[in-house]
Amino acid sequence: MSLLCGSGFSQSEGLLSENVVFTTEIAEDATPAVLARIRQAKKYPISEIKFEKGTYHFYPDKAFEKFTRISNHDDVLAKTAMPIFGMADLTINGQGSTFIFHGRMIPFLIEDSKNITITNVIVDWAEPFHSEGLIVANDEKNNSFDMELSKEYPYEIRNGQLIFVKEYYEHNLGQSILFDPTRNAIAFNAEVYTPITATRNSTFQHNLDKIKYKYKTDPRSKVEKVRGKEDNLKVEEVKPGTVRVFNHKQKLPPVGMVLVCKGDQSLNRLAPAFRITGTEGFNAKNVNVHHAGGMGLIAENSSDLILDSFNVTPSQGRMVSTTADATHFVGCRGKVVLKNCTFNNQLDDATNVHGTYQEVMDIIGKKSIGVRMGHAQQQGFTIGRANDTIGLVRLATSFFPYDYLTLKSTEYINGRYQIISFNEDLPAGLKVGDLIENVEGYPELLVQNCNISRNRARGLLISNPKKTIIENNYFSTEMEAILIPVESSHWFESGNAANLIIRNNTFQDNQHSGFNRGVIRFVTDDENHNIAFKNIEITNNKFHQFDNLILEISNVDGLLFQGNTITNSGSFPILYPDNPAITVNASKNIVFKKNKYMGKAKQILMKDELLPSLKFK
Repeated sequence: MSLLCGSGFSQSEGLLSENVVFTTEIAEDATPAVLARIRQAKKYPISEIKFEKGTYHFYPDKAFEKFTRISNHDDVLAKTAMPIFGMADLTINGQGSTFIFHGRMIPFLIEDSKNITITNVIVDWAEPFHSEGLIVANDEKNNSFDMELSKEYPYEIRNGQLIFVKEYYEHNLGQSILFDPTRNAIAFNAEVYTPITATRNSTFQHNLDKIKYKYKTDPRSKVEKVRGKEDNLKVEEVKPGTVRVFNHKQKLPPVGMVLVCKGDQSLNRLAPAFRITGTEGFNAKNVNVHHAGGMGLIAENSSDLILDSFNVTPSQGRMVSTTADATHFVGCRGKVVLKNCTFNNQLDDATNVHGTYQEVMDIIGKKSIGVRMGHAQQQGFTIGRANDTIGLVRLATSFFPYDYLTLKSTEYINGRYQIISFNEDLPAGLKVGDLIENVEGYPELLVQNCNISRNRARGLLISNPKKTIIENNYFSTEMEAILIPVESSHWFESGNAANLIIRNNTFQDNQHSGFNRGVIRFVTDDENHNIAFKNIEITNNKFHQFDNLILEISNVDGLLFQGNTITNSGSFPILYPDNPAITVNASKNIVFKKNKYMGKAKQILMKDELLPSLKFK
């Protein structure tokens, strides 16, 4: 039985239908009608929600509100028209509709559910969470540049600072980067010009050194990060729609470039398009995310997520799509599949797959510990579920766990601190300061037939020890196309890549914003010779790179580089002419076979003393 919903929802024979159809009658503000029906889902289950094809606006004023801690985002009072909590076997079919959101909303807030499918929908915002300005003049003598702002970006100058004013939201210059409108991508050598230096060291400080803390603090938290800093920039209006910015510390941005800014780093990740947590089975098919004030999709502690033709691209003439990652997976398991996707112009990675390190603060009895969340944007994250295997890690001696326990329970005390109990006694060697990770909280990963380009930061950031295949993709990113890290000091993102296959991809002019790094890069925060990465294959790829450095291998045991072709594209000037094409450090069992090198590096392979006989072939 299908039910047609106009201004709200109706009833038939005393029951609400499992198949719901919303019409464009609710398009002016779809929030009340959609929310009203979803709130009835526990009593009257829904199997499918369809929208008559059209454009639907969603406003936060009558939306469902819930305080939400979202990994790699700011904590937020989330507002949504679609609180999909504890639901199962639900399909939401937009039938080609466009959903336009206003202000701080999370379009799809999915928690503790099973088998959720979202299909045939376009997600966008009426006003973006970032702002863009065209550079129209610069003046080296006065160290200033002029920026023209279209009517899409209302602003005011408040105490000499530029403030962009939106519906339900505002931001300052904050984080910024330069785009080239002719290429619709990050400007070549952008790091010379941006980010805009919005703060400087405070002129006056008195007795700050007297402030003492009993416990570790986070210098990147909202409270700590502003201490010792004051506004550096001064902004004046030249004429309505044109402002002049003084005191930038880097090279002045060239005329004709577009400056993109999104506000202060600890205040600008508030509204991802999809937030999925504790969910088993999620499918997105033919979904286009044109914007979000954060990530296109963030999934935590979920399993079996398949994104097919899930595209993140800008709209309405904007340079930028999402203001953070296109997609991001934390502590997920089962399978994660990204296929036939386009990830363009987002202000962070195309995807990031990892777990989370938590630091041991207290040893409580024989079976319990107190742990601390290391990063402000990981507060409240739960490390796993009952009986998961937890690894104990001491990175000073190894990147791999030295012992294992099984999880009994986690007790939330506050956002930073949890008490974790295990089924077994703690090992005698456990120390305060050690880290824990959930060794089951990693997925088998497939990234296939995707276009990853024009964005800030990396393409793929992979900290995943499970089987990973990256094939038949196109990469052209501002930083590394593929970064394989152990991040133990900033984001506390756990995981050591292993069983990784990178094949049949095309890499075109990555690292074009000026970083001196490889296109594919293995790196650890802790500088030692311990092995972190194992069993890597990089085969049959094409590297068309304007600069020399292609591959940085570090802390790897077992890497095959075979059948790859490397050329110099000539697209941009070489920035680092003295670099080799490949560096190898602190590694073993590295093999080069049947590769073709047609680049311009004077030295193809640079290696340390651990592999004296290694040769590029």
